[in-house]
Amino acid sequence: MLVTGAGRGIGRALTLGAAASGAMVGALDVDSALLQALMSDAGSQSQHIMPLHADVADRAAVMAAAKQLAAATGRIDAAVNNAALIHYEPIEQVGEAMLDRMLAIGIKGAVWGAQALLAHMDPARGAVLINMSSPVAERGFPGTSVYAMTKAAMASLTRTLAAELGPRGVRTCALAPGSVPTPGAVALTTPAEYQRRVATIPLRRLGREEDCTASLLFLLSSEAAFINGAILHVDGGILAAG
Repeated sequence: MLVTGAGRGIGRALTLGAAASGAMVGALDVDSALLQALMSDAGSQSQHIMPLHADVADRAAVMAAAKQLAAATGRIDAAVNNAALIHYEPIEQVGEAMLDRMLAIGIKGAVWGAQALLAHMDPARGAVLINMSSPVAERGFPGTSVYAMTKAAMASLTRTLAAELGPRGVRTCALAPGSVPTPGAVALTTPAEYQRRVATIPLRRLGREEDCTASLLFLLSSEAAFINGAILHVDGGILAAG
């Protein structure tokens, strides 16, 4: 399987969790230092991980990385479009460079990830495509305009590809994690804000990386064989609470 944005945060957790389950994982990230740290921390699971240095916004680079993974494994059975650039600011402060970069990583990168899977899947076996969305795609949070756009695109892409690729044996689903204090998210969020969020989440706790990993492994499994087009909210009920 291929995981983009695999060097840190949820992507890193998904990579390690899938590798621990026995899957061969192509860990794609633009930061080679993060990939090196991932391999070091993986321990014995590193034998199940292939580091792939590429910018997910670069179609040629993504396709080349997928070809490298497929050459080693024979095929690609699943892909996780996890890569995203998290940046919050008021709408009047959004600049063109940041906007372009966020859209390139969060939207174009997902299209290239889907194409990479289709190019190397076994048509007789089918495949699974997982897009990473978020509650911000369906609920307004001030200051998240561009990030929310990219996550709403993931939800829309999931439904569209479920219909388009289903006849080809490809299941397309999305994970929509709530507030998970990964290193990248912590850098943008104050402790007071996390306390406020806990008070609004029906389960009264923040999400954990292992919550996301367990949900991914379920969607990839045969137990989810008839689940297509679903957006699984791993958010403690924050979206349902409104």
